[in-house]
Amino acid sequence: PPTERAPGAEPTGCHGGVATKASKMSFHQQVVVDCRGHLLGRLASIVAKELLNGQQVVCVRSEDINISGSLYRAKLKYANFKRKHTNSNPRHGPFHQRAPAKILWRTVRGMVPHKTARGAAALDRLKCFEGVPHPFDRKKRMVIPAALKVLRLRPERRFCKLGDLASEFGWKHKDLIKRLEDQRKVKSEAFYKKKTAAARARGEAVKKVKISAEDQKTLEAAALREPA
Repeated sequence: PPTERAPGAEPTGCHGGVATKASKMSFHQQVVVDCRGHLLGRLASIVAKELLNGQQVVCVRSEDINISGSLYRAKLKYANFKRKHTNSNPRHGPFHQRAPAKILWRTVRGMVPHKTARGAAALDRLKCFEGVPHPFDRKKRMVIPAALKVLRLRPERRFCKLGDLASEFGWKHKDLIKRLEDQRKVKSEAFYKKKTAAARARGEAVKKVKISAEDQKTLEAAALREPA
C-alpha cells in the first residue's frame, strides 16, 4: 500500500514512509510520491492507473528511481531507443527525453491512452520533478511498496539509477540537484526536530492539565470527551 512520509522527515532505512497499495489508494486532492528507491516500470504502471482513476499525482526525486539491470545494459537499451527517429526529418520525432522527470513522464505516457481526451486529461494530472521543489518539500510524501526495489528485486540482482543513466545521455543538472537536495535535507531536519519537540511539549502539557469533576461531567454530557 502507499505509505505516508512525514513532511519534514527524511526516509528512514531503505524506503522511508509507507503508502497504501496504489490500486486501492483512497482518493485525495493530490498525492505526492517520493520516487526514491522505486522501480521505474512498476511505479509508472501504478501511477498511470491512479491518473486514469482521476487522482492527481506529483512525483518528486525522480533522479533516484531505480531500473533493474546494470547501468551498462540500460545504456545499451537507451542508445537503441535514440536511434529511432523520422528519417526524412528527425525534428518530427520521436523525441528522446534526457531529464529523469521527463523520462518518467514518457514512461507513464506509454501506459495511458494519451491520444484520447480521457488519456490527455489523465496526463494533465501528472507532475514530475527532480529533487523536491517547493511547496512539495512541506507536504506529506508517499511511497508505493508494490513498486519498491527492496521488496520486488532479489538482493543479488543488479540495478542502476535513472539519474546516472540520464547524465550519461546529456542531462546536465545532476550536481545542481544534489546541491539543492543537500540544502533541503538540512532545512527538513531542523523543521522535523522543531515539529517533534512541539508535539512532545504539547503532549506533556495535556497530561498535566487537571479538570474538576463538575467540568468533567459537562464534557461527558456534551460527548466531547469519552469517560475515563
